[in-house]
Amino acid sequence: MDLHEYLEALVAPGDVMPGARLVGTSSEHGPRLIFELKGARISVEVAPADEAAGSPKKHAARSERLLFSYRADGVLPIDSKLGAALCRAVAARAAAREKAILAALEAETARSSGSARLREVRVTKLLEPDGAGFYYSLSPYVGCLIGCRFCYAEERIAGARRLLHLAEAPWGSFVDVRVNAAEVLARELIELPPLPVKFCPIVSDPYHAAEARFGITRACLTALRDAPSPFPTLVLTRARLIERDIDLLAAIPVAFAGASIPTVDDEVRRHFEPRGAPIDDRLGVLQKIGAAGVKTFAVVQPILPGPLEPLADALAGVISSARVDVLNGVGKAEAEFSDERYAMCRSDGWQMDRARMLREMLSARGVQIWEGELPPELMGGVTRAETPPPRDSK
Repeated sequence: MDLHEYLEALVAPGDVMPGARLVGTSSEHGPRLIFELKGARISVEVAPADEAAGSPKKHAARSERLLFSYRADGVLPIDSKLGAALCRAVAARAAAREKAILAALEAETARSSGSARLREVRVTKLLEPDGAGFYYSLSPYVGCLIGCRFCYAEERIAGARRLLHLAEAPWGSFVDVRVNAAEVLARELIELPPLPVKFCPIVSDPYHAAEARFGITRACLTALRDAPSPFPTLVLTRARLIERDIDLLAAIPVAFAGASIPTVDDEVRRHFEPRGAPIDDRLGVLQKIGAAGVKTFAVVQPILPGPLEPLADALAGVISSARVDVLNGVGKAEAEFSDERYAMCRSDGWQMDRARMLREMLSARGVQIWEGELPPELMGGVTRAETPPPRDSK
């Protein structure tokens, strides 16, 4: 069993409250149960009630050992009373089962291959539909050895690691290798409707150091190339290793490859992303990928210090589109952002002004600017009505 199956076992079978149907689970941004209730999709986030880990996170309900909170899992807002009622119902259902399930999770972790820092794990599910049902996210790994200190995935993954009874470890020092990811993906590419697939760099960069050893990302790209129906594919990275897979990217019918490039100043990059590829390497790889006929893009998030005109010039020479966004909190990078050379960039006003200026500069150079998770071209006419049906819960 994997985490998805244990999450389902907390509440299934049957509805936890009238009209609330469990339609899936997610572990992409932390453990979640996904329900349909009164026409809305609601995610109930599950976290350990672990006082030793600090103050309990904000929650709507709790059992003896778990905390439950809710969030919208689509485009419709959630009535707060309905969300809280669902959390209370989930907590009541889970209360009688959590002791046995958490013990089984601990035993499963003890049986897993490898150490707490590098584990080889098997999954039953890989493609995770986004809340609105416009695309799937795909993570060959969980945990990222690039380890950007401002990454907001750290806290989300930390809760899952506590549920799994894994020892605490600094962000950037651990990774779960989903060793059967390509096998599961090949099956899902037959079973699921063809929607865009985004290699999700939030919980793990698809080309961090572990990929050179295990090749899970390359195996997944091979499955996408060989899929019976085309699944448009997007890959985003901070690493140079993506250059190895230009042949596969070029063979996928619709593919976008991109790099995170938050600054043109490599000294700044070394300060904030010491294990990411140098900026010139990222730009050079994008040029090679584009020359192979693959559409290229950049994500500039967060905005880090450095001259904007040279950044816009460098990007315009190697990409056709870009997403520019702002810092999403400093995370564990308090020390990095407190450095007097860079303290200004933690300001919301500074971030927003620089983002606006860079968007204007890129647009003037013919670069398409987009918002959201995917370039408009990759959406390719996908509508919410084409959302894949929920998987049956067990």
